[in-house]
Amino acid sequence: MATLKDVKNKIKAVRKTRQITKAMNMVAASKLRGAQERMESFRPYARKFAEVLGHLAARAGEGAHPLLAPREEIRAVHLVLCTSDRGLCGGFNTNLIEKAQAFYREKKAAGIPCSFTAFGRKGRNWCRKMNAEIESEHLGIMGTAVKFGEAQGAARTLVEGYLAERYDQVWIVYAEFLTVARQAPVLRPLLPVPPIEQVAREPGAYEGWLPEHLCEPSAAALLGEMLPRNVSVQLYRALLETSASEHAARMLAMDNATKACNDMIHNLTLAYNKARQAAITAELMDIVGGAEALKG
Repeated sequence: MATLKDVKNKIKAVRKTRQITKAMNMVAASKLRGAQERMESFRPYARKFAEVLGHLAARAGEGAHPLLAPREEIRAVHLVLCTSDRGLCGGFNTNLIEKAQAFYREKKAAGIPCSFTAFGRKGRNWCRKMNAEIESEHLGIMGTAVKFGEAQGAARTLVEGYLAERYDQVWIVYAEFLTVARQAPVLRPLLPVPPIEQVAREPGAYEGWLPEHLCEPSAAALLGEMLPRNVSVQLYRALLETSASEHAARMLAMDNATKACNDMIHNLTLAYNKARQAAITAELMDIVGGAEALKG
């Protein structure tokens, strides 16, 4: 049975842990506000960019640009894995890595080599553990405000690798921010640029109606500029979603840890009181026994 001093030391240790988890919860909540604002302000731009690009690509046809035409034979694939640099965020990184691992094993079983671009130290460490080929790694950017230049540089490398036929498909795994309490791992294609789903028609619009975009120069020439930029835009959006999801997951994990500390302190306090009461009772029994012995 633990002594009074042992229980008291455990209570002190748990209280110190609670202070740390509460502070980390407040820091994550503060970072989440900024990350969520950046993500929500960029979402309409990325959505409209993809919509306009989809209409231009539909008129120009798949053969208008090499980034639109899917390859007949898939000989190699590339996966962009977005994770966090630090832990203490629950199952956030585990869910992303499990998504990437299922994709990697599927391609490996089919005999298709798979290389990686790792955003975040957790994903990079997993790639090293699996002895997977890492083409590039980007560390120390996910916990801070993600810059568009990081996504632009990585997207340029991906486009060059695809055009040079080092790989025939590029996929991305990232965390989509749904709510503060829910972040879903997503696997989506980046290259070749997937067909953009048409937006819902407004009430009263004609069947099959598409908005007309007047562009200078021609749509085919404009696609040469917009398609590589679309890869940068979609990659940057994925990084913003992952960054906001990381802070939300860490805030929730630290809140759960703080509640667990409170429960542990409550249980240890009960154990301390019981042990102290047992010690007092034993001392009283010794005193009563000694008094009875003196009387005898």
